[in-house]
Amino acid sequence: MKKELSMILERLEGFRNPKVELEQYVTPPALASEIVVTAKLMGDLDFVVDLGCGTGILAIASALLGARAVGFDIDLDALKIARKNAERIGVNVDFVLSDVRCVEVKRRCTVIMNPPFGIKRRHADRPFLFKATEIAETIYTIHSAGSERFVRKVCEERGFEVTHLWKFKIPLKRTYSFHEKEFKWIAVEVYRLRRL
Repeated sequence: MKKELSMILERLEGFRNPKVELEQYVTPPALASEIVVTAKLMGDLDFVVDLGCGTGILAIASALLGARAVGFDIDLDALKIARKNAERIGVNVDFVLSDVRCVEVKRRCTVIMNPPFGIKRRHADRPFLFKATEIAETIYTIHSAGSERFVRKVCEERGFEVTHLWKFKIPLKRTYSFHEKEFKWIAVEVYRLRRL
């Protein structure tokens, strides 16, 4: 299932003009597939919200495995690509233009997200994690390696627990002019958080 899903996700279009201030990077299809298949196997794939969805890979992957999915992003250009991607693959995903802090969801959901890591703008991931803890029962979130103390602190303050932590090395493709190599491997942590 993971390999087939990853192959479908490989066909999605990425950012045409990624905005460095938003730390826009495409989530690698293999990682997206790994996360969404795991969420499906754990029974977390009913109603999925992707905060900062970019070009839609996590929301689309969730919809392909049967979830009702909604993606929120502040960047209209990214959302246009996300809509085209969903149409091309043939899944129904709602994409909404919104600042993450303004997102409102009427029912409890699973948040699956790849927030900015806060490399260019310190603490850029915080509004995403804070909003996720407001609206979700379960959260799957990707962070740069070394984020465990921060994630556990947020969980403690907001009534969540870390049920799983997976560590991956993912290929980061050359996206911006300041990147010197075609791609480099970066260490990331994927968390599954659950409301207590």
